[in-house]
Amino acid sequence: MIPRDTIDRIFSAARIEEVVSDYVSLKKRGANLIGLCPFHDEKTGSFTVSPSKGIYKCFGCGKAGNAVGFIMEIEQCGYIEALRMLAKRYHIEIEERELTQEEQQRQDDRESMFVVNEWANEWFQKQLWDTREGQAVGLTYLRERGLQDETIHKFKIGYSPDKSLLSKEAVQHGFAEKYLLNDSQNAPFVGTGVCLKSEDGRLYDRFHSRVIFPFFSQSGKVVGFAGRLLKKSDKAGKYVNSPTSPLFEKHNELFGLFQAKQSIARLNHAYLVEGQMDVISMYQAGITNVVASGGTALTTPQIKLLHRFTNSITVLYDGDAAGIHAAVRGIDMILEEGINVKVLLLPEGEDPDSYARSHNADDFIAYIEANQTDFIRFKAKLLSAEAGSDPIKRSALIRSVVDSIAVIPDAITRQVYIKDCADLLKMDERLLLSEVNKSRRQRYAEPQKEGEAAPKEETPINEPAPAPVETKPAPTATPRQAQFATNYKNIIRLIIRYGERDLYAYEDGSVVTVGEYVISDMRNDEIVPDEPIYQKIIDEYMAHCHEEGFVAERFFVQHPDTEISRLAANLATDKYQLSRIFSKQAISENVVQEVNQQTDADRLPELTQRLLLELKYTVVNERIALLEKMLADAQTGGDWNTIRELLQQQPILHQLRTEICKALGNRVIVG
Repeated sequence: MIPRDTIDRIFSAARIEEVVSDYVSLKKRGANLIGLCPFHDEKTGSFTVSPSKGIYKCFGCGKAGNAVGFIMEIEQCGYIEALRMLAKRYHIEIEERELTQEEQQRQDDRESMFVVNEWANEWFQKQLWDTREGQAVGLTYLRERGLQDETIHKFKIGYSPDKSLLSKEAVQHGFAEKYLLNDSQNAPFVGTGVCLKSEDGRLYDRFHSRVIFPFFSQSGKVVGFAGRLLKKSDKAGKYVNSPTSPLFEKHNELFGLFQAKQSIARLNHAYLVEGQMDVISMYQAGITNVVASGGTALTTPQIKLLHRFTNSITVLYDGDAAGIHAAVRGIDMILEEGINVKVLLLPEGEDPDSYARSHNADDFIAYIEANQTDFIRFKAKLLSAEAGSDPIKRSALIRSVVDSIAVIPDAITRQVYIKDCADLLKMDERLLLSEVNKSRRQRYAEPQKEGEAAPKEETPINEPAPAPVETKPAPTATPRQAQFATNYKNIIRLIIRYGERDLYAYEDGSVVTVGEYVISDMRNDEIVPDEPIYQKIIDEYMAHCHEEGFVAERFFVQHPDTEISRLAANLATDKYQLSRIFSKQAISENVVQEVNQQTDADRLPELTQRLLLELKYTVVNERIALLEKMLADAQTGGDWNTIRELLQQQPILHQLRTEICKALGNRVIVG
C-alpha cells in the first residue's frame, strides 16, 4: 500500500499540463490549454486543461479528472498503477508497507521474470539487426512480407538463430534457471519458458530458428513471445508461444493492444483480426486501432479486455471456409459481453495482411464500411445459402439467429434485433420474441456463474404487461425529480468549490464555513442526497474539513476514490444551474440583478442561501405532491382517519412553500 504522504507528493509533483502533453497536443488559450480530446473523435478541440486547478475536462464527451485519473483513462490501468507511472515520471520513490516473506518472494520472482523477458526481447532484436544470420534470414523474410524498418522497430520484432545461443548467454548473464525455464517441477512457481531443458540436462532455446513477435502488457512490459518458424519442418509447429506463466496466458492476451489502445479509445472502435502479421500490416497501412487474438480461437477474457477500451468491434476474417466458421463461433461470445459487433469477410484468397499490403488505409477502411454487416445479416446470408429451400435447415438457421439474439444482455438492443430479424427473415415478430425468451430461459436455467445476474424476460410486443401489484407508497420512497437532482448537485458543487471558506463569524470569534453551514442546514431539514456519491462527498468533507491546510477543491480533485475525483473535476468547471422557475432578479436590493455579473466567491452568502432555498423549494414541492397522492388513495379507500391527518399537514406544507418563495424575493405561480 502506498503511504498517504507519498500519494500527496505525487499529486503535488504531477503537473496536469505536462502529463496530458505526453498524449495530446495542447495550445495556450487564456489561462488554460486546449486540444483535441483523446477519448473521442473530434475535429474542433473541446478538451481543456486547467493548470491552476490541476484538472482536465472535455466539453464534448464530458470526461474529466486529475492527472492520476487521466493516466487511468488513457492507459486503461488501475489507480495504483497510475500512481506508479507518475512517480516514475517525476522521480518519486515509493516506499510501501513491509511485505511478508511470501509476498516479497512472489514480487521478486515476478520482477525477475520481467527482467528476463526484457533482456530476451533486446537480444532477439540484436540478433535480427546485428548478425549475418538475422539479416539474411529474419530481416529478409520480414521485408519480403512488406514490412518497413520503422514498423519492425515499432513492434520490436526480433529473430532467434538456429542454435542455443540465447540459453548460453542468459546463463552467462547470471539469470537463474528457474526464471529461464517453465518447469512444473518448480510449482507453484513457473518461469518465462524462453529456454527448455533436454534429457541430459542442457538448456536450449525454445524459439530457435524463428522470427519473434513480443506480447506487451498495457504498460509496455514484455510478458511473452510468439515465434514463427521460417524453415519447413514436419516436427515443429509453424508458431510457438510462450507457455503459461504468472506473466503470460495466451488466451488472455491480445497482440498489438499496447500499440493500439490509445487509438481504440480515441476512435471508440476496434478491428479484431486473427494473426500477428494481420495487425502489423494493417498498422503499417495506417489503421492503428487493430488487435489480434493471436492465432487461436477468440476467448471471453480477450473480449472483456477489449471491452475496457471500446464498445464497438468489427471482426475481420478470411473469406475461406475456416474464416467463415470462426466468425460464427466468435459472434455470440462478443454479443454476450454487450458489445456492438459487425463482421467483415474479405474476398476469397485475401486475409487482412495481404489486403493491407495492397491497399492504403483510406481504401481499406472504405471497403470495410461498404461491406461490414451486423451479425443477423451475416448469419442469415451465410446460413440461407446453406439451407436453400430445405425447411429443416431453414428452421435451424432461424434457431441459430434467435440463440445469438438471446445472449445480448441489453433488452432494448434485443428488441431492435428481433424487429430487424423479423423483417429480414419474413417472420412474425411476436413469434421471434417468444422464441428469444424461450432461449433465454433455457440458457439461464442452469446455475448462474458467480456474479452473473439472471436475465429478465421481455414482454412480447403489443401484449399488455401484467398488472402491477398495487401498494401504498411509503412517505420515504418518493421519486427524486430532475429539478431536485440539479439543485442538490448545485449544493455539492458549492461544497467542493468553497467548502472551506468562512461564511459567517459569531461574536465569540468562532466561524462557520460554507460546507459546515449547508450540511448542517440540510440535516436539520432532513434532506438527504439522491446519489450515493453525494453522501460520500459529505462524509469525506466532515471527516477532513478541520485538518490543517484543508482546501475542499484540491482535496476532492486529488481524492484517491476516482469516482469522487472525476465528479469533483466536472463540478469544478461546470456552471451553477439556477432554477428556471425563478427569475434572475437579485435576492435582495443589495445584490446586482444579474447574478453572473459577480464571481461566486464575491457573493457566497447570497449564493449559499439561494441554492439552499431552491433545494428546499423542490423538496417541499415533492412532499406536497406525495401528500396529494396519498390523500387521493385514502379517499378512494374511504380511510377517513388518514384523510384527516393528511388534511392537517397540507396547509403547513403550503405555508412553508410560500415562505420559501418570499425568501427568494420572487413571485412564483404554484398549483
